[in-house]
Parts: sequence; structure tokens; C-alpha cells
Amino acid sequence: MNVEKIKAIQNEVGSTKIVVASKYVTSKEISILEELGIRDFGENRIDAFLEKYTALEGHEITWHFIGHLQTTRAKKVINKIDYLHSLDSLELAKIIQNRREKPLKCFVEVHGTASETKNGVTIDDLERFLNELKKYPKVNVIGLMVMSDKEQSDEEKYEVFISTKALAEKYGLKETSMGMSDDYQIALKAGTTCVRLGRTICNALFENAY
Repeated sequence: MNVEKIKAIQNEVGSTKIVVASKYVTSKEISILEELGIRDFGENRIDAFLEKYTALEGHEITWHFIGHLQTTRAKKVINKIDYLHSLDSLELAKIIQNRREKPLKCFVEVHGTASETKNGVTIDDLERFLNELKKYPKVNVIGLMVMSDKEQSDEEKYEVFISTKALAEKYGLKETSMGMSDDYQIALKAGTTCVRLGRTICNALFENAY
């Protein structure tokens, strides 16, 4: 266990929020990270999330869902999470509106690259989508989320991040969820307010186990 490495990462990101991708850690390991002052954890699998949510009930954890949320299963988690990073359809927005007990903080996922495998709203459709979301008061849109492609150069990734940051500002959104373990430093340069880190945190804490 290397606590100093964790502190170094925390110092590096400064006021930017770290959301630890919890698919890399067990409930016990989440408790260890919690003791180091990390409170935000993000899951991308519903079953794994429900297991950890139950095991850690009563802990002061802020839960983020950071993966694609299937509309057919969304009701299982919709009242257990604090943030959704992957809102990309009006169908999902309707489920939030109908099933959520209180407004849910949401990042709209932007399709920010040329990859056809990425989910998200296209830039051309973004303004219309944001306007449609205003019909759903339980959908509290706080920002935009985007993912880069592994095949992109650092310069191309920066362009994706900085253009997404500009889009957020254009539409009056204060938050951006950009950058993972492979590219969070680029996202920091682009001014992201939230990074989603898995291997970076876990390798620091558990001595390069991932």
C-alpha cells in the first residue's frame, strides 16, 4: 500500500473531483480508499454496483454510475445513485422522471469522436436534446461527459476535451466529466471538473496490481 502515491495524485488534480472506477476494487478496498478521504466511486455494471451498494450501506459514499445505463434495467439503480455520467437518450430521461424520487444530477454523454462504437448524443443534436430535457424536472443536467479514443494522439484527445469544455460553457453547464487513467492529465489541461480514475488509483494503492 502506497498512501503517498494516492496523495500525489490528489495533489495533482487539485480541486478536480476524482471518481474512482470501482470495477477495479472490492467493497473492502473501497473502505480503505474511503479512509484516505476518497468519497466518490463510479460503477459501470449494475449487478456489481448493487452488490457494493448493499455491502457499504451506511458509509459516506457518493455513488456515480459511469457506464452505459440500459433503459430495461435502469430502475434497479435509479434511486441509489447520486450522479449519472451517461445520459444519452430521452427514453432514459423519461425513466428518471417517472421513477426517481428526487432530481438526479446528470452528465449528458457527448459523442465526441469519429468512433461508431461510442454512445452519446452527437454535437449536432446536443442543443435539441438539452432543450428536450427541460421537460423533465427530475433530470438535473449539470454538465457534459465525453470519452476519447485510445487510438487518438494526445493532441486529438485534447481537442476532444477542450471542445467539450467549450460546449458545456456555451450551454451554461459548469461541470465536465472527462479523462480516465490513460488520459486524465490531458483532460486536466483542458479544464475538466471531474476525472474517472480506476487503474491509476488502484495501482498507486495496491502496488501495481492492475
